[in-house]
Amino acid sequence: MERIDIETVRGRVRDEWARHGFTCDLWIDPPRQVWPGAQHEVDVVLRLIDGEAQIELPGRTVRMHPGDELDIPASTRHTVRNCHGHPARWLRGYRHSQAAAGG
Repeated sequence: MERIDIETVRGRVRDEWARHGFTCDLWIDPPRQVWPGAQHEVDVVLRLIDGEAQIELPGRTVRMHPGDELDIPASTRHTVRNCHGHPARWLRGYRHSQAAAGG
């Protein structure tokens, strides 16, 4: 299995997301972590870098694999599940303009 250079990927994604008004932070979930009922005041974008995860949104469930990206609109309640016995590594971004407007 090829080793992922997280910082190289993060730098490339950070530049891409910045052009669209998003931050870019690394997030690591421990094995089998579940974040039930998460909700953010701003638009969020997630990109799974390593692992396997499931995002449950109103009316649909999205299974994510490395390289998959998902946009979650502001105020959308969702549950994030690390589906493996290994850590899941994500890049997570929040929309700047909404955060600056207090949104």
